[in-house]
Amino acid sequence: MIDKETRIKIAIQKSGRLTDHSLDLLQRCGLKYTRARDQLICFGENMPLDILLVRDDDIPALVRDDVCDLGVVGLNIVEEARLGFDDLDAGEPFSIAQRLDYGHCRLSFGYPEEGPVQSVADLQGQRIATSYPNMVTDYLRREGIAAEVVEFSGAVEIAPSLGRADVICDLVSTGTTMTAHRIREGETILDSEAVILRTPVEIPAEKEAWVDRLMQRIEGVMQVRESKYIMMHAPKSALAQICELLPGSEAPTVLPLEGRDDKVAVHMVCRETVFWETLENLKSVGASSVLVVPVEKMLA
Repeated sequence: MIDKETRIKIAIQKSGRLTDHSLDLLQRCGLKYTRARDQLICFGENMPLDILLVRDDDIPALVRDDVCDLGVVGLNIVEEARLGFDDLDAGEPFSIAQRLDYGHCRLSFGYPEEGPVQSVADLQGQRIATSYPNMVTDYLRREGIAAEVVEFSGAVEIAPSLGRADVICDLVSTGTTMTAHRIREGETILDSEAVILRTPVEIPAEKEAWVDRLMQRIEGVMQVRESKYIMMHAPKSALAQICELLPGSEAPTVLPLEGRDDKVAVHMVCRETVFWETLENLKSVGASSVLVVPVEKMLA
């Protein structure tokens, strides 16, 4: 039994685009938890793991200060916080334990369509509105550009129309918001996704074992997100073609069929999306009785 002092604490965004994905990920790792209405802590029932629901901007500091052992947050928040810490010379404030392949977005410059500034080469002496002043300032320094960074919270895309800035630098997912405000997306500073941060502080061996187990389960969940288990009957002569039609698949399991010398049963895991066209192509090389089922869990 693990006592209260050695329970793992993991911080996630209390509300926003990463919240549902992060909670679902932990549930798919087998975590069952209880959460009372309006409480900001979820208590793990079957694992010594508690979830703290906090502002995403607070997660890097909570992990750095060892208040939480792990944190799930966007890489954009991580880099902005890291550049804002005053004690970077003391070493890395945390490590990135895992990239999670969801919450994808990018931090990009945006140029008003009718404005004179249309690329990074035009930024000298301009005003740039952004919610990420540390990253933009660092980028300008590295590029040798002297420009004014205007910190702007909320709807950054309206800054040029308000006369507060000449260009913007903001998070972009689909690009529709910039387009709606007649702003053209330009160069990208950072490609972001959700990541797991890990405290730099050494943790007790018993807790470390549970962290390792959790990370292994997360890796297993990530591996099978698009994976499918495929079963079919196929001519022995078509095995090479079938493997070519299912990229990302492991070596197939081939089983004999009762009373058939020309055909075999083929089972394989495909880690890429299986489209209807894929099934039609399998049929064209002689496959039959093709069954595709989702894979819920897999340990390498």
